[in-house]
Amino acid sequence: MNEIKENWELEEIEEAVKAMDASKAEERKLAADRRKAINDEVTKAVINRDLNLTTTGENISKFVKGEIVIKEVLTKAEFRIFVDYPNQLYKNNPNFVPAFFEDDMDDWDKAKNPAFDYCEARAFLAYRGLVVVGRIGAILSHAANEKWGTKRMRFTQVDFIDDPAVSRALFETVENWAIEKGCDEVHGPLGFCDLDREGMLVEGFDRRSMFITYYNEPYYLKHLADLGYVKDVDLIEHLIPIGGWTDPRYKRLKKISDRMLKSTGYRKVKVRRRSDVKPYVRKAFELVNIAYAPLYGVVELSDKQIDKYTNKFLPLISPDFCCLIIDDNDELMGFGVGAPSMAEAMRKCHGHLFPFGWAGILKALTSNDTLDLFLIAVRPELQGTGVNGIIMEHLMRGCIKHGITRAETGPQLELNTKVHSQWKMFDIVPHKRRRCFIKQL
Repeated sequence: MNEIKENWELEEIEEAVKAMDASKAEERKLAADRRKAINDEVTKAVINRDLNLTTTGENISKFVKGEIVIKEVLTKAEFRIFVDYPNQLYKNNPNFVPAFFEDDMDDWDKAKNPAFDYCEARAFLAYRGLVVVGRIGAILSHAANEKWGTKRMRFTQVDFIDDPAVSRALFETVENWAIEKGCDEVHGPLGFCDLDREGMLVEGFDRRSMFITYYNEPYYLKHLADLGYVKDVDLIEHLIPIGGWTDPRYKRLKKISDRMLKSTGYRKVKVRRRSDVKPYVRKAFELVNIAYAPLYGVVELSDKQIDKYTNKFLPLISPDFCCLIIDDNDELMGFGVGAPSMAEAMRKCHGHLFPFGWAGILKALTSNDTLDLFLIAVRPELQGTGVNGIIMEHLMRGCIKHGITRAETGPQLELNTKVHSQWKMFDIVPHKRRRCFIKQL
């Protein structure tokens, strides 16, 4: 009898234990469900707060798995991340030189960039989790397509880590928008207009960039090739050695300049201060519109764009590096503008003038060994006549006066033989090459 009672009690205890285990399992399941629900809400909150993405199941899944998520840039805070990304990507690369940070910000501001009068543009960031791993901009220039009879979308300001999944996601985003807008080609990198940065570096990765050009690592080229992009045009940058007053090249330029001024009756505007340049700034950009009109992708600058670029470049002008040639009617025949290199100063301040970047910029403009050549333009009918020689003599004289030993040109089209021929008398070094790519959709 006692044995039966003990067995019954044992079974009762076992049933109680099973019930307790089941209850605990149910509690654990409920707790796990609650944690998952909370985690999902946290994930949504993080995505909304930090990425501002639409919290679809697909985006949450990509976020959690660490896959690439493409986010369109819409707010000012996001544009600051977009513009700053190259500073982060290349912070340990001494050859990377940033542009002016606020200028890049203004380029994406419809209220500040007159190019939006004839352009549509979008910008995108690539994320893996909360980490930015790439960026790309897309510009639909209706004016360029109308002028050149094309249906092209431009890509611009593109940077990415060495991961094909990132570059593919970025370019597919641009290509999809291009197709949506009725384009049949994508090309670049190009800006809103010809005075913006253009061309991807294909040679000269070990040489310091200019603040008016892009820098990129060699792996970009393989990524673009794998995505089906091919060469459209190349641009060359030259390094020009500058000698002293007894340099035979300077003496020859001096003779050409003196002879041209005497035979044509042209004269150089006396530039003592920046205010002396102001009356000719609009004429200079109007000449750019004429002289650069046949060049790749060029669209005429509007009055509002001329005002924009005047404000950008005028503060950098030094009388010794600005040559304005006029005739008896005060009409501009040609001009050339350069400035001491700000590359190192821009690196140190990461493109920010404030709070202290301006001090380094001012120092660079007064003490330097390199001159950056920004713009040289001559009326088409006077190209190849020696007017270029007047400009080059003036700039070279300024270099010698200030102890500058070399000048660096901006990107010049490979097939622009007129501009390349003007450097023939120098022992020029074609030290960097850039490329604009194109892809048929």
